[in-house]
Amino acid sequence: MDFVFSFIGLLLLSPVFIVISVFLFVVNQGKVFFTQERPGKNTKTFKIYKFKTMNDKRGEDGKLLHDSERLTSIGKFVRKTSLDEIPQLINVLKGDMSLVGPRPLLTDYVHLYNDFQNRRHEVKPGITGLAQVNGRNAISWDQKFTYDVWYVENCSFLVDVKIIFKTFLKVIKKEGINAADSATIEPFTGYN
Repeated sequence: MDFVFSFIGLLLLSPVFIVISVFLFVVNQGKVFFTQERPGKNTKTFKIYKFKTMNDKRGEDGKLLHDSERLTSIGKFVRKTSLDEIPQLINVLKGDMSLVGPRPLLTDYVHLYNDFQNRRHEVKPGITGLAQVNGRNAISWDQKFTYDVWYVENCSFLVDVKIIFKTFLKVIKKEGINAADSATIEPFTGYN
């Protein structure tokens, strides 16, 4: 079902995909996509695809500027409307991701997880998930992991349908996209 729905989704969203790609090509000097290694099921890494919402501007020290300084105007719109997630339908077609599941986090975090947190890798990661419909980037890391593990223990077709429905409502309301005072959520640092 993931394959069928993501294929249909890509077909239906192809006009939006093309328009966003053209705008991002212009503002990002030819760079349309952001790719990054992420841990998937059983922590097997894969390359995630997203629309590139931030430029590559660097400070005098040569390091990338803070996320909020690199977020482009078109990037803000694409992120606010969650359109930056559309390319992940390609990840679903490839079998790296599912439509619903715990969001794939950074590979740098894997060694920081305790046994409970690591359970999020017992299923494929998803484009949307229980944490996303319950606060997304506006909730704490503890809350995210609790939602992720609840999903692992209770995933079903009906749960997935409810999460997808709630996702559409969240996107329409534009809730929980950014953490307070930040373009992205604060990094996960693990627990002592």
